[in-house]
Amino acid sequence: MGKLQQKWLVVISVITGTFTVILNNSMLNPVLPEFMRIFDTDAVGVSWILTIFMIAMGMTMPVTGFLGDRYGKKKIYIIGLSLFAFGSILGAVSQWLSMIIIARTIQGIAGGLMMPNAMALIFQAFPRNERGYAVGIYGVSAMVAPAIGPTIGGIIAENFAWYYLFLFNLPFAALGIFFSTKYLISTKPDLSRIFDWKGFAIITTGVGAVLYVLGQGRNFEEAMNWTNLGILLLGLILIIVFVRYELKIESPLLELSVFKVKTYRYSIIATSAASIGLFSNLFLLPYLIQEAYELSMIKTGLIFLPSALASGAFMTLGGRILDKKGPKLVVPTGLIILTFASLMFGFVDLSTSYWMLLAINIVHGLGLGFGNMPATTAGMNAIPDHLVAQGSAMNNLIRQISSSLGIVIFSVYYEIRRGQYILFDELTVQEATLQAINEAFILAAIIVASSIPFAFKMKGIEDTEKE
Repeated sequence: MGKLQQKWLVVISVITGTFTVILNNSMLNPVLPEFMRIFDTDAVGVSWILTIFMIAMGMTMPVTGFLGDRYGKKKIYIIGLSLFAFGSILGAVSQWLSMIIIARTIQGIAGGLMMPNAMALIFQAFPRNERGYAVGIYGVSAMVAPAIGPTIGGIIAENFAWYYLFLFNLPFAALGIFFSTKYLISTKPDLSRIFDWKGFAIITTGVGAVLYVLGQGRNFEEAMNWTNLGILLLGLILIIVFVRYELKIESPLLELSVFKVKTYRYSIIATSAASIGLFSNLFLLPYLIQEAYELSMIKTGLIFLPSALASGAFMTLGGRILDKKGPKLVVPTGLIILTFASLMFGFVDLSTSYWMLLAINIVHGLGLGFGNMPATTAGMNAIPDHLVAQGSAMNNLIRQISSSLGIVIFSVYYEIRRGQYILFDELTVQEATLQAINEAFILAAIIVASSIPFAFKMKGIEDTEKE
């Protein structure tokens, strides 16, 4: 088996597994009302199906880098994928909502073990000057899965019993385990690594607290709840304590020294901004299409698919440019396009056609393709190879928190401003909805634009600066 073939089989292996995880999460989103009926519960109860996955994944990621180094990235990735399959089986046979929540917890832990190691395994298989293209191919799954997931989930929910939403994962998980066992390259375990139990307890509690509040704070009343604010403050304090503690010990759980590398720091800023841009779009567009324009759920779903395909295509092209020219050309360009598209959404009105909205969203996808994965790859290329698993874990964790924070920011802003326009300006519901969404998209554009100067400071593998 040739060298070229082997390394691309690594990409296929991790795509098969991670695509399944991302697809399953997006499949469940539109069928939560059906779970409310089946299990005779309220919206808060079923929301835990999504929230617990996010919390479990976020709490697992800090330890994934250590586990990958200590026991081998391939082994931990396959364990994660096997856990995901087990969680899917448990979900399918569940008789109560609490069992489904336990199953989703297991799936979240599995995702936390898989996602950072997937990137590390690709970096291990490819030389630095080919990683941009490889990660671009891998990143297509991360963009397409959320776009097609709601449609697939809706089709399954309408035509089959609900448990097929979990059984659907099993063939893909089995295929992923087969490919991963056969084609992933084993890494030599570092048996000298010592597990930092104290650091683990501090960071998982801190991250769990922050993600819990972000997962709950989808409306103004919950976001301003004193209990939630107290939990959030506790989580932030624990994260600060963790950072100070880790910088003092000899064998830290997370090698925070990677943040000394400027390009890695700048890449985190760029990808965090891009994630906020992505999730502002995913949250606001359905309200724009269904409540302001009063169009169908089908048209809401369709507006995301061309954007996801465009994002995937430009992610691959952006990876090629990154490999040849470095990040200064592709990443700032992507963030500028993303800013422009968000601004365009900020100035649409009720006379704007659906096809224009579709075109703007395609432009938005192009910006994400250029600005997201290439920034991640450039940052990971800048750190030493032995820290790639650690860097990937922190990148995924920070992106997870940024995404959740973005949803909270825009949901709270949208709800407050929409209510103000209806109450004080006496606008119709349609007009108030549109005005609030316009402003929220402009806010998203400002957030993304603020990261552009940092993107220009990123350096490629050919640069010789001492960071």
